[in-house]
Amino acid sequence: MSGRRAEELKSRPHSQHRTARQATRRDFCRLVAEAATLAAIPAWALTAGQDEEAALSPARGKPLLQLQQEFLNLRFGMFLHFNMATFQDREWGDPTAPADLFNPTSLDTDQWARAATAANMTWGCLTTKHHDGFCIWPTATRSASVRLTQHKTDIVRTYVDSFRKQGLKVALYYSMLDMREDIRHSNITAEKVGLIKAQLTELFTQYGDIVALIIDGWNAPWSRITYEEIPFHDIYGLIKSLQPDCLVSDLNASQYPAGGLYYTDLKAFEQNAGQLVPNESSVPAYSCVTLTDGWFWKQQDASGRLKATKTVIDDWLIPLNARHCNLILNAPPNREGRLAPNVVSRLVEVGRAWKHCGPVEKIGKHVVITSRNLATGKPIKASSYPDTVGPDQANDGDFQSSWYIDKGLTSGWLEVDLTREETFNIVSFVEPVGRWDDYTDSRIKKYRFQRWDGDGWVDLAVGGIPAPVAIHSIARTSARRVRLVFESSRDTPHITEIGVYDEPEYYRPE
Repeated sequence: MSGRRAEELKSRPHSQHRTARQATRRDFCRLVAEAATLAAIPAWALTAGQDEEAALSPARGKPLLQLQQEFLNLRFGMFLHFNMATFQDREWGDPTAPADLFNPTSLDTDQWARAATAANMTWGCLTTKHHDGFCIWPTATRSASVRLTQHKTDIVRTYVDSFRKQGLKVALYYSMLDMREDIRHSNITAEKVGLIKAQLTELFTQYGDIVALIIDGWNAPWSRITYEEIPFHDIYGLIKSLQPDCLVSDLNASQYPAGGLYYTDLKAFEQNAGQLVPNESSVPAYSCVTLTDGWFWKQQDASGRLKATKTVIDDWLIPLNARHCNLILNAPPNREGRLAPNVVSRLVEVGRAWKHCGPVEKIGKHVVITSRNLATGKPIKASSYPDTVGPDQANDGDFQSSWYIDKGLTSGWLEVDLTREETFNIVSFVEPVGRWDDYTDSRIKKYRFQRWDGDGWVDLAVGGIPAPVAIHSIARTSARRVRLVFESSRDTPHITEIGVYDEPEYYRPE
């Protein structure tokens, strides 16, 4: 994780069910065929599952709201930043370093799990591949991995086994940015996307049930890899087809409004990067903090400062749990592959001072957006706007810009021409609440989304304050023209972004 940066159908009949293992073999075989030039693939991968369907079929799991609630009920987890950077005293590993530099001499993932249990944590998350691109499982792709090291230990395997043995849930972290494979902005190819899919397929077919995937280095200001270069919905769909009960979370909090689940099932807030959970937050979320000063272990951490027990509990854990937010505390293993004595002692202190007190408050339903905004960059007009401000600032794909009506007016509208008849089932808008000191609350009193049916405007969704982030799931419809009409409660309401989305329904079970 970087310290640089300031979202189904009903169950199939039993006869149509496929187990995760069966889906695994079919999907991995397909991906291997697509990415055959990427790696030397073992023989079993080329022959497994040939009697099964070749097409990728959406799998079905629990309702998304149930999965989000179960995740929040976990309350407290352990982040384990352990990778090549551990052996270099760096936050990002050197991508030119030889694989053998990764050499944990006394690896003890059982100790990690015992320490998590002592802190009354309920789950963990391990950095399977960080930004330098080194894989700590023996990937069959061409990427550098533990199979090239002296011990050849599958760290992911030992981690998941140890945590499950202690009754802990397991999650994984994976970086899209990969400096070893030169997977970076403006340099993405179909071959590289195939490598990513092959690696994710390995992770989601070989290690049992994964409760969450935390993705990093994607659509971030510092990595600049867009959701078009590595297609978001392809990756999201792949993971959901392999493990439909896995929550997919992209660390994109700095790019999107805090109140919406844009391209993530769980909203992420990295406190080390200044991303704080709003007091009124209602979206299912987690907050990342670290017990040491950095994410990866540094040699100086053996005698360095650690966050105080009071800080962990009173400043983070308790208040965040009250805001529908799970706390994930980073406890980085050292070069031996163990948690240092000072880290273990602090986790024991935390466990003595805080006990898991059961399920958190029930959350409400929040729509997850995974598809592209059909309104972005399309012709748009407005009821009015002052000099230098245009309605195009409300559909430019930038949540930092905004359009507003002329001073003194109390109502307005935006109309988007989608340029052709489009089918869609979600409409949204965002107001820049909290961006400025004088814009602390919504300035919109009521609003309605409408579509033009050829004869007149037909309502799609109606709402009122508070509406800083308004996302409406509607019956699938089609139109070429869509508009937002609103009345204001205060002078100069702003619209940051208007959205129109055609969201696949097979990943949205109720």
